[in-house]
Amino acid sequence: MFSGIVEEAAKVVAIEQDKGNIHFTLECSFVDELKIDQSVSHNGVCLTVVRKEGNTYTVTAIKETLERSNLGLLKVGDLVNLERSMMMNGRLDGHIVQGHVDQTARCTDLREADGSWYYTFEYTYDPQMARQGYVTVEKGSVCVNGVSLTVCNSKKDSFEVAIIPYTHDHTNFCNIRPGSVVNIEFDIVGKYISKMIAL
Repeated sequence: MFSGIVEEAAKVVAIEQDKGNIHFTLECSFVDELKIDQSVSHNGVCLTVVRKEGNTYTVTAIKETLERSNLGLLKVGDLVNLERSMMMNGRLDGHIVQGHVDQTARCTDLREADGSWYYTFEYTYDPQMARQGYVTVEKGSVCVNGVSLTVCNSKKDSFEVAIIPYTHDHTNFCNIRPGSVVNIEFDIVGKYISKMIAL
């Protein structure tokens, strides 16, 4: 479980195809603190550390993960938002994030607003999934590429988020442009409420 507070934007240094899987090797500042079999969020996707070497570590994404997320689009040199799993003895600074990406969305607009940035994302709307809570709500929470954000201008198949300079500069939001594909995870609380109402 995660909180959507990104620790570091790490660089992809190697990508290896292995049948239907892809092994990603990343370089980051806290590799020495990682353990084999530890869960780490990568652009909002929970992946397991399978190898460590020097200042790099490797994780594996399987076919299901690659089909549901933007990880299959990564190239060597790309930045990936990282977060280690949440410690239960501290503050929940973001919101409850599972690391189970629901789908991808595409950035359709980016505008600067006197020091902050507004990003608009559009996703495929499925009425059946929407009834199960796979939607955004105004001022609710959404996880975009592993970043916990507040929704504004929520519509049926799109939403906006406002990004402060710190988040822009310390995550891969600095590289997101119109046309960029991002991972989104809808709020788990909304999913549970929708399920209970349906029952």
